[in-house]
Amino acid sequence: MRLQKYLAEAGIASRRKAEELIIQGKINVNNKNVTELGTKINPSKDVVEYNGKVVTIQEEKIYILLNKPIGYVTTAKDQFNRDSVLDLVKVKQRIVPVGRLDMYTSGALILTNDGDFVYQVTHPKHEIEKTYTVTIKGIVQKEAVEQLKKGVRIEDYTTRPAKVKILKTDEEKNQSRLEITIHEGKNRQVRKMCEAVGHKVLALHRSKMAGIGVKDLPLGKWRYLRKEEVNKILKG
Repeated sequence: MRLQKYLAEAGIASRRKAEELIIQGKINVNNKNVTELGTKINPSKDVVEYNGKVVTIQEEKIYILLNKPIGYVTTAKDQFNRDSVLDLVKVKQRIVPVGRLDMYTSGALILTNDGDFVYQVTHPKHEIEKTYTVTIKGIVQKEAVEQLKKGVRIEDYTTRPAKVKILKTDEEKNQSRLEITIHEGKNRQVRKMCEAVGHKVLALHRSKMAGIGVKDLPLGKWRYLRKEEVNKILKG
């Protein structure tokens, strides 16, 4: 990228004014003074300074909602070379998943290039609601549901109160379907909660995050979040 274009995109000045700044010797690149207008830089490697301060382009913040299919990991690089959610979302910005969904869980996953947003949404004190549809083995009893609502012991911690609703029981298949809403986000928490009350999870889908669902978004597809949705998530 031409240096004057970089300066203009960084909001230092118009491109014409940026050219004047270069000619006047007010711009440094990698600690060297640059006065040639044809100078090209690599924005991801070169350090540009104006008046002794580093100049950076403020990348547009984007927020994406993906309906993650089963079989995709939420890490950028995977040691086993498994498919990543980043293979499904092709954008020019460098994005990261907000939190995680394990490989065998489908549903709502947010990706962004906004580090502050990631911190706020994933920090326990912000208590973002996450709603799951869970298919479990066996016919669930009301006692188990009450246990899940109050909190169950998992390894070295007790889960906080959850919202739990029975959606369906199928005696022929010996299965039950629940809707569970939690505020925490510990590793494989919903699976472990169900196991704690004697039921193995057969299928797990995160249907909503902060009340924003993927019901109308096909598996494997994504869309940009609207500004009001981003604000809703931040408010929890």
